Parts: sequence; structure tokens; C-alpha cells
Amino acid sequence: MSNPDQIQRIMFDELDIRGVVSGLKKTCSDCFENHNYPPVIKQVLGEMLAAVSLLSSNLKFEGRLILQAQGQGNVRLLMAETNQHRDVRAIARLEGDVPDNATFTELLPQGQVVLTIEPENGQRYQGVVPLDGENLAKCLESYFVSSEQLPTYVQLASDGETAAGLMLQVLPAEGSGQDDWERISFLASTLKSIELLELDNETLLYRLFHEETCRLYEPDSVQFKCTCSRERSLSSLKLVGKADLLSLIEEEGCIDVSCQFCNHHYIFDQTDVEALFSEAGTTDNSQNVH
Repeated sequence: MSNPDQIQRIMFDELDIRGVVSGLKKTCSDCFENHNYPPVIKQVLGEMLAAVSLLSSNLKFEGRLILQAQGQGNVRLLMAETNQHRDVRAIARLEGDVPDNATFTELLPQGQVVLTIEPENGQRYQGVVPLDGENLAKCLESYFVSSEQLPTYVQLASDGETAAGLMLQVLPAEGSGQDDWERISFLASTLKSIELLELDNETLLYRLFHEETCRLYEPDSVQFKCTCSRERSLSSLKLVGKADLLSLIEEEGCIDVSCQFCNHHYIFDQTDVEALFSEAGTTDNSQNVH
């Protein structure tokens, strides 16, 4: 992979089809660094990180895009998210052991895939897709066809250490010929997962579409970055109530809030709680601990 931690858009000059390719290496490593996930969970979360990096190419506003897979087995939740800056993060919530060779659908029995778009200014949107595809890529294809009526091809690959993705779509409101789409999506389907993980983008494009007139745009960087903060962590404690928080501090000496995404720890004492429930609601920002 010679294009790691980037996404690049693909334009077909003579067709009403667009595409995007992504590769994640350090991003995956940073996301998983503070978590002891089983290899199969890293592999699926890698695919989800590749997926949100692809989907971020369609974000035209400030806000978040969140992809969740939920099931009724020991894997309760898999989630990856991104924002308009292509900062990504991911998390898994597990209960008990996870089979080493479980497939995507076996990990999440009776599951569903949920795609949430949260603009900073505007209405929140959520789409739910039954988890009846053989893998995450097929579920996303079904989502675009059912909710947006956009013929879409998605391929995701991950070995638990790196991840990559390819997405092709018919342009909205354009008159793409069916023959064109069938030809391009068939060519894309010949790509092997190992090629998606290892080939640089120029080579990948030539491997698939050397008889087409297409080009790559300048790449955009993707990185792991957690959006947690001391202020947000303290604000979340307000739901507990002042009396309960002070009682907990009396018993434990302090309150330790840990971010589930990055394992950053925020320590709060009585002064912080008093300030939280005061009119000013301020707190000293210097007291954070890794």
C-alpha cells in the first residue's frame, strides 16, 4: 500500500460514474493501540474505518458520519465515525468470547447496520439496513440502492493491521447508461482483496480501468483523532446529579472518566463538581491525565 492514510476520488471523464479509493495504515494502528481487540474484531473494524473514509468523500457540511453494526450476540456494537476533516475513530463493545473465524453476519446475529449523519447545523438523518448481506460492503450497497436509489459498488478489505476500500457510484441526476455501469462494476468485481490492500492507487486504477478514460484527484489525508475533551466529559456528569457525584468523590477520592475510544482519562474532584453546577460552570483545564 503506497497510498496509506489517504482517500482519492476517481473521475470517469466520459461516464456518469464517480469513485473513491481509500487506504488506512497508521490510522488503524492508532485506533487499535489502546484496545486489546481479538483479530477478527480488528479486521471488521478496519473495514468499517475504510467504509467511513469512503463515505466522507460525500460530506458537504460540518458534522459527523457514524456507521454502526449492532447484533444480539457477544458482539453488541461495532462503530466507526468520521467528520468533515476526515478524522476517524472506532470502537467495539464485546460481551464474552468471540469466535476467531466468525464471519461478519455470525458476529452480529439478528443484526442491523445503522448509518447516521449529524450536521452541526441542520437535521439529523439516520438510515437502518437489515444485516442480511454477506459482508459489510454488501450491506452498504443495499443501503444506497434502497435509500438513495444510487447503483453502488463497494469493496472493503482489512487484515486487522491495514484496511482499504473502493466505492463506485452512478452520479445522482445523471443519465448513466446501464451498459456502462454493468461494465465498470464488473471490472471492479475482479479486484482481489489482497490487491486492494497492497496496490498503490495508480496501479489499481490501471489494473481495473486501463481501457477507460479516468483519473485520480489529489489525495485527502485521513487520520485517527478522538473528539473527547475534559469539558465534554465533565458536562456528561451533569446527568448523574450533584449529590451523587459528591458522594462518589467522598467514597473514591475523585471521579475518573475514561474515553472508550482513546482510553484518555479525565480526573475530577469536588471543586470541579461544584463549578459544574455553579452558574459559571467552569473548571480548570489543566487536570487531565493519560
